[in-house]
Amino acid sequence: MMLDQVKNLSHQMRLFGIHEACERRAQEALSQQLHPLEFLRLLLEEELLSRKDRTAKALVTKARFRFRADLEDWDYSFHKDVPKAKISELAHLSFFHNQENLLIIGKTGLGKTHLAIALGKRLCHEGHLTVFLPMNFLFEEIQAAKAAGRYLHYVKSLTKTKALILDDLGLRNYTHEEATSLVDILEERYQNGPVIVTSQVEPQGWLKLFEDPVIAEAIVDRLIHPCEKITLNGERSYREKIKEKKTGLKKEGGLR
Repeated sequence: MMLDQVKNLSHQMRLFGIHEACERRAQEALSQQLHPLEFLRLLLEEELLSRKDRTAKALVTKARFRFRADLEDWDYSFHKDVPKAKISELAHLSFFHNQENLLIIGKTGLGKTHLAIALGKRLCHEGHLTVFLPMNFLFEEIQAAKAAGRYLHYVKSLTKTKALILDDLGLRNYTHEEATSLVDILEERYQNGPVIVTSQVEPQGWLKLFEDPVIAEAIVDRLIHPCEKITLNGERSYREKIKEKKTGLKKEGGLR
């Protein structure tokens, strides 16, 4: 059968998008009397979309996000101080294309990490290599890399990422060695790819986190020049609201 031959050939050539869509598109072409070139175009589009999807999934896996978060889940009723237009602008990754760092500031539980991960996923779906690192994990990985004699390789690997997400900067003060490593990373990345930072501390307070004022100034300078800043306000935990929303949906589902 011709369809089986096409499916076998496309699978052998690793054209998995065409393999999955050829039967559906062939039926569509017959019913709509499509020109052969139009049919071919539709098949190639299916292949392109399939490859983009596989790439995005691989990038999301490599990014090591702490949990799943999407911009579509952002609750505008909770964050009334952040206009929809601003979230839309972020969704179009304007900060990334303008080579600007993004600072997401706010108290614990207000959704800083949710927003950072959602933007990181959007970057992955656009084909941009992204890495998510809580600050404490970053320094643990640096320590392991130094012990293995691979510190420079590790710094270079972070330089190659198109976007680096540093989560929870400022939960504690940092040692001189940690500060020096952070400077190395930021220097290598400077104007080569944006950094997304989440923090409970305003940027002017970051200077107090480091022992050496010269290093502190260098770190802050690399993060805020240039940058875009988003401040999340509120008293109630966004995390708890999301949890309540999910619990409510489960209850509604149970009543059906």
